[in-house]
Amino acid sequence: MLGPFLLTLASSLLLQVRGQSSPSFSRSLRRDGRCIYSFSVAGPPEDACSEPGEALEAVRELRSERESQRRELAELGDRLRLLEGWVARSLGQHQEQEQGQDRGNNLHLLRRLQELEQENKQLRAAQCPHSGRGSQQGRASNWSFENRGFQELKSEITEVPASRLIQGNDPNDRATAPHSSGCGMLEWVGDPVTFQKADTILGKYGVWMKDPEPVPLHTRDTIWRMNAVGTDVRLLYEYRDLDQFMKGHPSKVYMLPEPVESTGSVIYRGCLYYQQRKSRTLLRYEMKTETILVQRDLPNAGFQGMYPYSWGGYTDIDFAVDEMGLWVTYSTSQAQGAIVISKLNPKTLQTEQTWTTTIRRRSVANSFMICGILYTLNSYSNRHAIINFAYNTNTNSSKAMNIPFENRYRYNCMTDYNPAEKKILAWDNFNMVMYDIRLSKL
Repeated sequence: MLGPFLLTLASSLLLQVRGQSSPSFSRSLRRDGRCIYSFSVAGPPEDACSEPGEALEAVRELRSERESQRRELAELGDRLRLLEGWVARSLGQHQEQEQGQDRGNNLHLLRRLQELEQENKQLRAAQCPHSGRGSQQGRASNWSFENRGFQELKSEITEVPASRLIQGNDPNDRATAPHSSGCGMLEWVGDPVTFQKADTILGKYGVWMKDPEPVPLHTRDTIWRMNAVGTDVRLLYEYRDLDQFMKGHPSKVYMLPEPVESTGSVIYRGCLYYQQRKSRTLLRYEMKTETILVQRDLPNAGFQGMYPYSWGGYTDIDFAVDEMGLWVTYSTSQAQGAIVISKLNPKTLQTEQTWTTTIRRRSVANSFMICGILYTLNSYSNRHAIINFAYNTNTNSSKAMNIPFENRYRYNCMTDYNPAEKKILAWDNFNMVMYDIRLSKL
């Protein structure tokens, strides 16, 4: 059996070495009587085979080349990271410089405006000597905020072309400037002026406020701000004046005892009026003592998204202040979602009188009060929005409106009126902006 096996093996080997030198097959007899079969094939000459040392050297060269490539890739990665860091820093510095220049320009214009206002007061108080030339005397005594020089400076600050504010040279033209005192119907809103921008996501929604009737140690220049993003909003930031506000340096930070719901808060007579989170409870927080003086439920008022403004944000209850005092707007199931207006006693938060309108709260983006009249805004995201509705609590009547209102940053979550300055304040997508207005004489 062994012989055929060996023959088969030999044949196989012969096939594998085809083309090489002829193989040889031999048999020998060992001393113990066993047969030894040998099969041999001639190999290539020794000088055709590489030495083991040469093969190892080739392996080393390949490894060295691979390590060199790895080092080059690592160095290239480090250079790219350094370049990305340099670009990011350069862009950041450039943006900071631009923002600093913009703020510096705004501050310069505001200071110039204040100087002109002071000069106007001095001119009004002064008595010009009689020179016998009545035209010159009349020209000095009639200088007012309605003249062209003042309006051109104002147009630079508000980015409104002077031609839109001045319609002719007649100083009695109603279109030349807003009325500075008295009540009337809203008939015009100017372009927004941006004073501050929130620098974190917490400032996407918020409220900024002034006190139209401040108490010491605060003044009409004091500004307050709250960021309204979060589930436990309690921080109220106070700024001594506009310069400090624009620099983002608060003079004091209040920690409120109860969390705030949404963007409907106001400052009035030294107190913060706000809605307690997840409730219909109204709170009066005195900043002097840093305590809650009054808390009272608003009867039947919806809360936590029952009757919010169209932008959402749990804006079911919204405080307002105007020439007539403190108000709150909301809705109830009895009103079937229509806006309800209540006049509040600022000391006790008791409801003094209530009106129910014919416009649904969910259909409007925001609202504010001027001279006892509620005005609503039709959109929070459309840049070219309009004030579309007015309800007059003095006459219990309503009317459609069509007053252009610009949402420059396209997400207006707060709109309030300041009766002391006759201006509208708004919080538009991280940006705190202000609008001039004009009221018609009653």
